[in-house]
Amino acid sequence: MKTATAVATEEKIRVQGVDLFYGDNQALYDINLSVPEGSITAFIGPSGCGKSTLLRTLNRMNDLIPGVKITGEVLVDGDNIYGGDTDVVNLRKNVGMVFQRPNPFPMSIYDNIAYGPRIHGIRRKKDLDVIVERSLQQAALWEEAKDRLHKSALGLSGGQQQRLCIARLLAVEPKVLLMDEPTSALDPISTLKVEELTQELKNKYTIIIVTHNMQQAARISDTTAFFLNGVMVEHGVTDGLFTNPGDKRTEDYITGRFG
Repeated sequence: MKTATAVATEEKIRVQGVDLFYGDNQALYDINLSVPEGSITAFIGPSGCGKSTLLRTLNRMNDLIPGVKITGEVLVDGDNIYGGDTDVVNLRKNVGMVFQRPNPFPMSIYDNIAYGPRIHGIRRKKDLDVIVERSLQQAALWEEAKDRLHKSALGLSGGQQQRLCIARLLAVEPKVLLMDEPTSALDPISTLKVEELTQELKNKYTIIIVTHNMQQAARISDTTAFFLNGVMVEHGVTDGLFTNPGDKRTEDYITGRFG
């Protein structure tokens, strides 16, 4: 694997020698990756290549799947999240995830945002009001939602629902946002809004996005990792990886010869 010059910034996440098995089937092979803080990293590759599997290892979502075995280390701010003393609930607060399809709770917009803070002990309405407004502002949804906060979130459009799910994450003040194909179910206008939002959010958060859309990766990410058959083939600065890939398999994929 050839690694291009990394973005010069502080490291947020380090993946070291990670192998992952679903029963007897190995899905990830010796993954080594450094994710810079305050950046957007894109994972690209064909379906079934391991990119979403790796994303889910970063907040231990794979723990929920029976028969999964993971070896190696995943360090977030220098702490191995697979260490025996990891508080998984707190980990998922700090490393939150947005899924492929919007999944708002069947409750009001306000209660969707307030749900996480309430779980973590914030009860005063005044405090929750501040968090709800701040989170919706950060997710570029406040102007569209402020007059319907106590109406069902299910009444929002698909694009609005996805931004609501992002706001719901931001309400618990995470450090890292994991996005698993967050725009694949959205129309082009909603996709653009989410892409613009990610650009604004990287000033405060570290973002990792899985995408099948190479144009999207090229537009919004600072670094890109290309996966194939459970192997990270290449990782580097996005512009360099797309214009001058170091591995022929990367070149073949981004030029459409397979995938």
